[in-house]
Amino acid sequence: MQVANLMTSSPVTIAPSDKLSTAKAAMDAGKFRRLPVIEGGKMIGILTERDIREHGGYLDATRVSAVMRSPVVTVAPSDAVEKAARLMLKHQIGGLPVMDGERLIGIVTASDLLKALLSVVEASQRILDD
Repeated sequence: MQVANLMTSSPVTIAPSDKLSTAKAAMDAGKFRRLPVIEGGKMIGILTERDIREHGGYLDATRVSAVMRSPVVTVAPSDAVEKAARLMLKHQIGGLPVMDGERLIGIVTASDLLKALLSVVEASQRILDD
C-alpha cells in the first residue's frame, strides 16, 4: 500500500512569522498535532504540539520560526507505508509530510498507519472466518 492511500490531503499549514498562539489555535480547532511550516510556497520546517507545550507561557510572544524543527523528514506519495512506519520509528516522530517534489501535498500520521493495519487485520480475519 502506498502513502497516498492513507495521507490526509492538503494539510493545514502555518507561516514562520506566525505566533505560537495562532499555531495552537489551529491545532486545537483541527484536532491535529503537527503543522508544516510554509514560506514562499516551500516547506521549511514542522511545528508539533510538543514544541508548543515547551513554550507554554510565551505563545503570544514567540514566532513559529523560533521553535519549528528543520530539516523535516518526509515521504513521497508513492512510497510504501512500511517506509513511512520505519521512518517514524527511526526518528521517533508521529507524522510525516508527504511531498511531491518540492510541493507539500499531504501528511501521514501514526494514526493513519494504525488504521491501515487494523483494516488489513480485519480483512484477514474475514477471510479466515469464511
